Amino acid sequence: MAVPLAAPPPQTRRVRRSYRGWQFVGPFMVVFTLVFLAPIAYAIYLSLYRNRLIGGNAFVGLDNYTQALQDAQFWSGVGRVGLFLIVQVPVMLFLALLVALALDSGRLYGKSFFRVSIFLPYAVPAVVAALMWGFIYGSQFGLIGNLNDALGISLPDPLKPSLILASIGNITTWTFIGYNMLIFYSALQVVPKSLYESAEIDGAGQFRVIRSIKLPAIRGALVIATIFSIIGSFQLFNEPAILRNLAPNAITTYFTPNFYAYSLTFSGQQINYSAAIAVVMAVITMIVAYVVQLRGTKDL
Repeated sequence: MAVPLAAPPPQTRRVRRSYRGWQFVGPFMVVFTLVFLAPIAYAIYLSLYRNRLIGGNAFVGLDNYTQALQDAQFWSGVGRVGLFLIVQVPVMLFLALLVALALDSGRLYGKSFFRVSIFLPYAVPAVVAALMWGFIYGSQFGLIGNLNDALGISLPDPLKPSLILASIGNITTWTFIGYNMLIFYSALQVVPKSLYESAEIDGAGQFRVIRSIKLPAIRGALVIATIFSIIGSFQLFNEPAILRNLAPNAITTYFTPNFYAYSLTFSGQQINYSAAIAVVMAVITMIVAYVVQLRGTKDL
């Protein structure tokens, strides 16, 4: 009995790998590495060293991080921006949402004018905005001082220590209401009109439409705006740096963590410790933003 010959194994065709995709993403990856990854890696590298009087720049491991975690001035700045975040961000986002809903309602005359006018402060550079508001706040030379002289009254000084954080919050709110309004307004524009028609047939009023249709529909945009605002709050730097010249008694060198790191670098010549401060703040910001993202996108 003849034994049937086994069938020859199928010939495997060698898959030719194509690198054409990397030709498109390669330039971006190069720029991303140079302007994002490389500075982070260099900051971490600097944070592991310390410049000593004897021996020069020496490796100290995590000593700079231990010092940062025990630094009362650093945590004072963190607490200050935390308070700023808790108070200013909800106020700013609520006002931006209110404006976006008003523009989307179709009952506001001159909608294009109001949309551009509210967004316009965002086009003003942060340094210019801080300088402008700083001179408005001046009780000796600015608008507050002129009102005191003209009306014979004594308005509170916005640049005194107890009010300086609220004054900075006002500048930030004025600047970023338009930016967040545009995020919310753009999200509202893609809500299906059929939902509004169904709600109108069911006899739902405007507040019910807002609560049951509009707010759930733009929940993703609300989360994004909140995360951006949290990151911006922890990065607070321009306003304190500019206003410090006008209110030196109210703004210390450790007023915010970023300003503290800047002062350590350029005034205290503590580059390595400043890098450790920056890395710690980056981790704190990342953790808070991630927690907010998880809570905000839950059940989406």
